[in-house]
Parts: sequence; structure tokens; C-alpha cells
Amino acid sequence: MSITTERKAEVIKKFAGNEKDSGSAAVQVAILTERITNLTEHLKTHAKDFHSRRGLLVMVGKRRRLLDYVRKHSEEKYKTLIGELGIRR
Repeated sequence: MSITTERKAEVIKKFAGNEKDSGSAAVQVAILTERITNLTEHLKTHAKDFHSRRGLLVMVGKRRRLLDYVRKHSEEKYKTLIGELGIRR
């Protein structure tokens, strides 16, 4: 369900502003998107796993708040981020 260390490093490298950036809002959104995708696949096969479903809803809410933050500070960065991740329109 969770992402591997190698996959997380790839996501950080792709969305980081510089080589030491691992906690910016854009990187956090990308990591959450990867985790949400994995958990969604898990829930397709385990439909009655309600504890994981709640965790998914928490992650989606956190990603939404982070996306609102990115949008408030930079509309262009928001649009490129959702375009690269394939979320929201």
C-alpha cells in the first residue's frame, strides 16, 4: 500500500525545486498522489477495508489543502502541478 523508498525518491526528484527540496507543498502533493493511487488500487480488491478507506479520505483531504495552498501562492505552479499529476480536470 505504501510507496517504496526508490519510488519516493523519484517523485521527489521530479517535483523538487532544487536538489535539497523534499518538503515543499508540490513535493508533498506528488507523494500523496502516489499513495492515494496505491491505496485506491488496494481498495478495489479489498472493498470492506474501512480503516484503509478512512486513511484514504484523510490523505485526499490533506492533498486538497496543500493544493489550495499552492494555488493561493502561485496559480501557474498549481496548473502545471495538476497537469503533471493528472488530477483535477
